Amino acid sequence: MVSKQEQAKAEEAGQELAPGITRETWGNRMDFVISCIGYAVGLGNIWRFPYLCYKNGGGAFLIPYLLCLLFAGIPLFFLEVALGQFMSRGCIKSWQICPLFQGVGYATALICLWCNLYYIVVLAWSLFYFFCSFTTNLPWAHCGNYWNTDTCTEDFKSVLTGAVKNCTDMLNSTSITYDLTDNDTIVEVQLNNCTNISYVPTSPVTEFWERRVLQISDSLEETGIVVWPLALTLLLGWVLVYFIIFKGVRTSGKIAYFTALFPYVVLTILLIRGVTLPGASKGLIYYLKPDLSRLTDGRVWIDAGSQICYSYAIGFGTLVALGSYNKFNQDCFKDMLAVVFANSFTSFYGGLAIFSVLGFMATQQGVEVGDVADKGPGLVFIAYPTAVTMMPISPLWACVFFTMILFVGLDSQFVAVEGWITAVLDFLPPVLRRGHNRELFTLAVCVVSYLFGLVFVTNGGMYVFQLFDYYSASGAALFFMAFFESFVIAWIYDT
Repeated sequence: MVSKQEQAKAEEAGQELAPGITRETWGNRMDFVISCIGYAVGLGNIWRFPYLCYKNGGGAFLIPYLLCLLFAGIPLFFLEVALGQFMSRGCIKSWQICPLFQGVGYATALICLWCNLYYIVVLAWSLFYFFCSFTTNLPWAHCGNYWNTDTCTEDFKSVLTGAVKNCTDMLNSTSITYDLTDNDTIVEVQLNNCTNISYVPTSPVTEFWERRVLQISDSLEETGIVVWPLALTLLLGWVLVYFIIFKGVRTSGKIAYFTALFPYVVLTILLIRGVTLPGASKGLIYYLKPDLSRLTDGRVWIDAGSQICYSYAIGFGTLVALGSYNKFNQDCFKDMLAVVFANSFTSFYGGLAIFSVLGFMATQQGVEVGDVADKGPGLVFIAYPTAVTMMPISPLWACVFFTMILFVGLDSQFVAVEGWITAVLDFLPPVLRRGHNRELFTLAVCVVSYLFGLVFVTNGGMYVFQLFDYYSASGAALFFMAFFESFVIAWIYDT
């Protein structure tokens, strides 16, 4: 028997799935906007956009980026949200709009699944660093720990000085040349009348990352054993995700207000601190100085298109799921413009915060910014922790930074998992939405995903992570999905 209240909700939303079972909608319009911002604004805005910007001509990279945003990002973002809103279904069922191409829906759901499995590992790493920051002396700031090797050194210049002193004919030497950078770089000392000496010193930050956190093996073939501290932080990550989404979008939409907006507070704190550090201007100039000659390189345009697809989550199917909880006649175009502005602004704003600190780090080490800047996990877990050790009250700034990374990644993760669950629930019988069945199904998804994710926290897990990151949810896969989505809706649908 369907109550009058349930009938009213079904009539208002137009989403009655079966007698007595109605499909959820957002509590209000802002829940949708904030959830979209929380999902689209992720770790790619913090570590990928700044790297691509300085790699591809600094401020000049904004030209292909904005063009790709205007002619590809905005139309595709609107297409996915509008498709979900029109069909009131997740990414699989929505493609019944053109039955011949339902495979597009299955493909996007598969990409979303792969991303859900490996993306949360970054949260596990962040949680590990966060817990290790509760100390008076950061463990990656010094050698002498049980995981450090004999080549660990905190002062690379002292290594150089020691090498020179060991040269028996130093007084007769007339020239000394060396290449000195921080992370895993061979320091070569060449003296005219001395034997060449080569050292491979490693920094405590690098050894903490590789030997304490990852406990990484030598190759992909050496899978090794599960790194249990990471397995526990990975479990904590999935527990957080479950308790955010198990009640559905009406609950997760409210939580997204905090998880999506709090990182902006932390990012602002880091930016204020960063620009007050000596050498910050050096990093900002390196980040923004335009090199227009780079615009003739096709790779720059490919990177711009790839960044648009990745940061706007195009081709993952999650935007379709988010749009499916809108009311049928909602003006999602205005909502989409707000999300697009927030996403691109965050990418640029995050780059200012990151490169102001990298400029300080380069000044302290006496090297170029390009020698300390890195992409991907290297920027978050090597370069920035190194910079933190150079700041006063370093444990405090470490906690602040990894709190930001945690929340930036968490809202992207739980919205993506919600999107995949939406697709599967729409595909399966409506009875899964009755009573506590949805909560149990969500629990089963989180448990199975955690078990599959253990492969990423083995000794060889980093190699598997890189394979997933490169092949499963970026580059060609997203380009193919974007092409088929636009082709089917523009040229096949309703012909």
